[in-house]
Order: sequence, then C-alpha cells, then structure tokens
Amino acid sequence: MNAFALIRTLAGIAVAGFILLPVASVLISAGGASPEVLLSYEVVAAVKLSLLTATLSTLLIVIIGTPVAYHLARSDSALRRFLEVALNLPMVLPPAVAGIALLAAFGREGILGRYLASIGIALPFTTTAVVIAQTFVALPLYVRSARAGFASVSRTFEGASYTLGASEFTTFLRVSLPLAKSAVLAGVIMSWARAMGEFGATIMFAGNFVGRTQTMPLAVYSALQVSMDKALVLAALLILISFIILFTFEIIPKRRYADA
Repeated sequence: MNAFALIRTLAGIAVAGFILLPVASVLISAGGASPEVLLSYEVVAAVKLSLLTATLSTLLIVIIGTPVAYHLARSDSALRRFLEVALNLPMVLPPAVAGIALLAAFGREGILGRYLASIGIALPFTTTAVVIAQTFVALPLYVRSARAGFASVSRTFEGASYTLGASEFTTFLRVSLPLAKSAVLAGVIMSWARAMGEFGATIMFAGNFVGRTQTMPLAVYSALQVSMDKALVLAALLILISFIILFTFEIIPKRRYADA
C-alpha cells in the first residue's frame, strides 16, 4: 500500500468513526432506559404526531410537487427558471428564518394570515402549522428528485404515446410517471425523512405543545432539559428511522436495474 492509499484509508476510518461513534453511543445509552420512558405520554404523543404530520406533508408535497417537477423537466420557459430559484430558497434559508418567514406570511398579523384570521382561520401553533412547516422545508427535496426522474425519460416514448392518440395527461400517467417511478419514490422518501427531522421552522411557526405540535425532534429538545433518558429514547427512535430510510435507498436502485 502506497502512502496516499494509506492516507485515504485512515481518513475513511476516521470519518466513519467520527460519524458512527456518537450514533452508536445514543443507541447503547438508550438501551438501558426504562420501558416506562418509551411508553410515556410525551414520547408516544411525539411519535404519533411526527408520523402523522410527516405523512400528511409528504402527501401534500407529492400532490403539488409532481406537476411542478414535470414542468421543470420539460419546459424551458422563464417560469421554470423562477421556480428553480424559488425551490432552492428553503434549502439555503436558516431554519429559524424559515419559521419567521412562515409567521410573516401566515401569522395572525401576517400578510395572508390577517385575512385568514378575519374568517376564523388561525394557522400558527396548530398541528396544521406543523404540516405547513414540514412541507415548506421538504418540498424542494421531492421536486429535485422527481424532476431528475422525469428528465431521464426519453421524449421518444412520450411522442409514441401522443401518436397513438393519448392525451398529455394520459401519457404522463401511463408513460412518464411509471418510467420515473424510482426517482419519484426516492423523492418521497427523502421528503418524508426531512419532514420527520424538521425542527427550526416548526418550533418557530408551530410552537412546542405536547400532543399538538411537539414532534419527535422538538420532544428531544424538551426532554433533554428534564430527562436524559427520554431524550435518548427519542433520539434512538429517530436514528432507527434513519437507518430504515437508508436501507430503503439501497433497495430502490437495485430494483430499478432489476426492472430494466
């Protein structure tokens, strides 16, 4: 082994250890937690709320993000360039700024929120606010992945569908979407994972109320101030979810190549 190969190997070991040691420490420490901690109201409520809101926000992301992703993959208009810039913003904004932005738009005194409040609709510090915050930060991940999938679909196949008399919508459903399904599914998983881990925008826009807006990341933050055991259990659950997501990511490409 030459010197550079040795450096690369040692660097790889160091990076792996730097990442895996803290993660393993959480799992090991959480293993000694009392079962009562896992079944406590705060932990159960946070897990249920996170699963519910992440799923709802991901569903909303798929509904509104799929047409946008297809448009970005097929259009060269000025709208496409504007959408690309807009979609990149949530990815570079600090989480606290994202939360403030949502309050400025949808808060009771916000630009749109004041009109919603006048008809009895209050969004901040509600479960709906959690879904909105998660959607705001996770939407770009889905659109970027789905767009790449649609862009990889040959227009020859779509053209053949049009030649056979299919409409643009029918072609999208029966040709474009099935051929881009791996990238679309990857986007769904990434956006769901991002929604599950969202913290900054959620605590700013939705608050931190047990059973109503306290998701798992917020519960970890709160538990750390009163009970290390609860914080470790919640952190371990999030880590296990992350492992499942990574495992799923490993399966998707293999299934795509197997289908091909």
